[in-house]
Amino acid sequence: MAEALTADTLPVPHGFFTRRGGVSTGSYASLNCSFSSQDDRDAVLENRARVARSLGADPVRLLGLTQVHGNHVVTATEPWAAGQGEKADAMVTAQAGLALGIVTADCAPVLFADAGRRIVGAAHAGWRGAVAGVLEATIAAMTGLGASPDRITAAIGPCIAQASYEVGPDLRDAVLLRCAADAAFFVKGRGEDRWHFDLSAYCAARLRAAGVGHVIVTGFDTLSEEDRFFSYRRRTLARTSGRSQAGPIGHQISVIRPA
Repeated sequence: MAEALTADTLPVPHGFFTRRGGVSTGSYASLNCSFSSQDDRDAVLENRARVARSLGADPVRLLGLTQVHGNHVVTATEPWAAGQGEKADAMVTAQAGLALGIVTADCAPVLFADAGRRIVGAAHAGWRGAVAGVLEATIAAMTGLGASPDRITAAIGPCIAQASYEVGPDLRDAVLLRCAADAAFFVKGRGEDRWHFDLSAYCAARLRAAGVGHVIVTGFDTLSEEDRFFSYRRRTLARTSGRSQAGPIGHQISVIRPA
């Protein structure tokens, strides 16, 4: 059975799925849900079908995107073919029966709901997309369907935690170029030009500044929990240290659908 974490106060069917409960093998074991990986396509289709069914959705109506670390948002009104999603990093819908899925492997998955209006959204918020405004763009797209920011609940799912996320000056400079006060989301790292960035807190602050009524941070660290989450940074560190098992990785999926 596909394992999912939930946010108690997100009042619509949803799940932040882990890497457990699928059919993939090797470095993709076991619930890899990314078509961009080199995993067997039939295994990915079965994994995504298990995810959809666990939320009471038809697998052919579980939608995904070709994620590019930007801020483009798609308004979904009907299904599209598996693996053929538009280049974008967020989706919104008010269409009953559709389920929105975002894949991640350290970036923040953010699920949105205005339950009263039955409008939902899902965003992939890596640091580039978050800085570029993907969260605010998702809120704006939901508002265009009739949602109100103060009625939206947004839940930030498992992502890389600050203690695990050491970054260089290029990332920090890009964040501070937008707003110098965002230096508050960095603490000094081990080297002179290294910092630790708090991605989930940064996303939460951007959501609150945009007027979102309720923000939830689940607080799980994708890097430190190897048996539960895929992590791009973990693979990078393993390759740097010469670990032979540091092969390709999969991605977990986070899904939401209107009630």
